[in-house]
Amino acid sequence: MSLIAQRLTSSSVARRVLNSSLAAAITTPHGVDRYVEMIDPLWSSTEIRAEVTDVERKTADSVTLTLRPNNLWTGFKAGQFVKLSVEIDGIRRTRCYSPANSQFRRDGHLELTIKVDPDGLVSPWLLAHAKPGLIVQISQAQGEFHIPLPHPRSILLISGGSGITPVMSMLRTLTERAYIGKVTFLHYAFTEDDVIYREEIAEIEAKYEGVRIVRAYTNADNGDLRGFFSREHLVAADKHYAEAETFLCGPMPLMDGVRAVFEAEGISDRLHLEQFAAPTRTVPTDDATGTLSFGASQIEVENSGQTILEQAEAAGLTPDYGCRIGICNTCVFKKDAGTTRNVLTGEINSDEDVNIKTCISAPCGDVSIAL
Repeated sequence: MSLIAQRLTSSSVARRVLNSSLAAAITTPHGVDRYVEMIDPLWSSTEIRAEVTDVERKTADSVTLTLRPNNLWTGFKAGQFVKLSVEIDGIRRTRCYSPANSQFRRDGHLELTIKVDPDGLVSPWLLAHAKPGLIVQISQAQGEFHIPLPHPRSILLISGGSGITPVMSMLRTLTERAYIGKVTFLHYAFTEDDVIYREEIAEIEAKYEGVRIVRAYTNADNGDLRGFFSREHLVAADKHYAEAETFLCGPMPLMDGVRAVFEAEGISDRLHLEQFAAPTRTVPTDDATGTLSFGASQIEVENSGQTILEQAEAAGLTPDYGCRIGICNTCVFKKDAGTTRNVLTGEINSDEDVNIKTCISAPCGDVSIAL
């Protein structure tokens, strides 16, 4: 090898060694991801992160967030939900919310309208503190609550309160894609001022001949209907309701009322629903015995008969949860030993070293869980 070649080779090796050393110094002790995040907070190789680009407070007890997700987001079907995580006082909190925008929104942003629970933690925090620039984490879209393909020829949407968000997404998606069937939208609220998308709904009704909006107010007389859901309301909204595919989301009294009518009519197979409120327990838990042990926290409590999630919170622990009704899997932890009962179905689980949903599982006697 010539002297020139030796010098060039030595110089190349030296540069590679130097670059390698600099890279090692820069990425110790955190790794590349941590430093890229300093430049672009949305960047992640594993997490779907989203930036809040706009915040609106359409009513006194709601907040609407527009989110710009990173490139790991794969989209959603109108009606599905996402798990939103925010950090509050140094602890990541997770809740489930349904996008309200069309699934075909051109800029790829998400719109989440969140009704504030005065006894909650995340929704009041978002109402008070959310602002453009906030970075949150979201999951991929989940849930089977969405309009099937091909679309039914007749669709009935029923919602109440914050349940308007997934059906609003359906309505926006259908109208954006020039759906040629019939859509009836029956929405329940206390008064006109409590309807989050009141102006947009009126605009859609005026623009699309195939869309009928029926407003039902429980505390006012200026709606199309007054009071709570009934078969009479159903007939008034759409006298051909038995021929439609119905999509329902709202508070439990509304959900129970609609289910009861559809069951009595023998058309439950045409009813599709989404719920984010805890249903009534079908299994009594007032004869509780034993000790509930939280192994990872080294805490033991006397079993109160409540769900493991409720007892963990009462013991001062702060486990993640989302829906509290057993659909989102946010609150899943490993049960090391013992027997639990599903408080909704009564199903018994005596297996060891299995993951359980703590929001719907109650201890039967002594139980140890890795929490």
